[in-house]
Amino acid sequence: MSGLELATPLALILLPAPWLLRLLLGGDAAPGGGLPLPATMRERLGAGASTSRSRLSRSAIIRALAWIGLVLALSGPRIAGAVAALPAAGRDIMLALDLSGSMTKTDFELNGAAASRLAVLKHFGAELIRRRAGDRIGLVVFAETAFAAAPLSFDLRAVSAALEEMEIGLVGRSTAIGEGLGLALKRLSDSTAPSRVVILLSDGANNAGSSEPVAVAELARAMGVDIFTIGLGVNDTIADPADTDAVDFVALQHIAEIGGGAAFRARTGAELDAATRAIEALLAGPAPAPPTIIYRELWIYPGALAFLAATALALATRERR
Repeated sequence: MSGLELATPLALILLPAPWLLRLLLGGDAAPGGGLPLPATMRERLGAGASTSRSRLSRSAIIRALAWIGLVLALSGPRIAGAVAALPAAGRDIMLALDLSGSMTKTDFELNGAAASRLAVLKHFGAELIRRRAGDRIGLVVFAETAFAAAPLSFDLRAVSAALEEMEIGLVGRSTAIGEGLGLALKRLSDSTAPSRVVILLSDGANNAGSSEPVAVAELARAMGVDIFTIGLGVNDTIADPADTDAVDFVALQHIAEIGGGAAFRARTGAELDAATRAIEALLAGPAPAPPTIIYRELWIYPGALAFLAATALALATRERR
């Protein structure tokens, strides 16, 4: 789509304004009668009048050009065009990530070496974020309290950098799953995206905060927000209730069931990677975004004409003086 158009076409109404004003005000006053002059003087005055009329004619043309250029510049001439459609899924995704003290536990491997849960989360979480081109991604971290680490944004590099800067102890050391999930929902409450998703990752059990995860999940269902959960850790509370660092996967399954999503278990880095890719596979595929209209502004050309005409008029006036 392309073509010449005017941003403010109503400005063209001003085009005949000077001539209309001159007509309404009666134009130039007609010269009155005078004393009879000798023939030689009349000839000299006639030649001067002819030169004066010529100058006035040129001056009128310059004034007209200046006014026409100014009005055309005000009308905003431009050429409209459309850029190629960009890939966009029309989806807003909030990551709600556990940053409790148990995330320091070194019971995972990364690139063949022992690694903490936090290091594995940062690695595969950053990869997940970078793969989501076309989505808006936001980041919430939680422990004893919840904290919005990155707002919803298409700038995936910035969100990924925010995740990689997270450290244990920023928001306490216990696990308030309800608080983290609740803040993620709050960040999605103003979203108008056709698809809104929370991906919740925790390596423990809800033991802090005033919000019950199940109640927050029910709120998410009422809002039309899908919840996917990932349980990160070697042990489950149901298998080893005495392990304070075990993940309450039963609770995460219940949250995902209420939220209309799915729950995944990750005991290794490879399983965490597989879980994030499985969640992506369950989400709808990308769709073309509406074409973006761009404009090539042309007002500079009539604006330059008006400037040059005004400059010429000023120079001519100075010469006459």
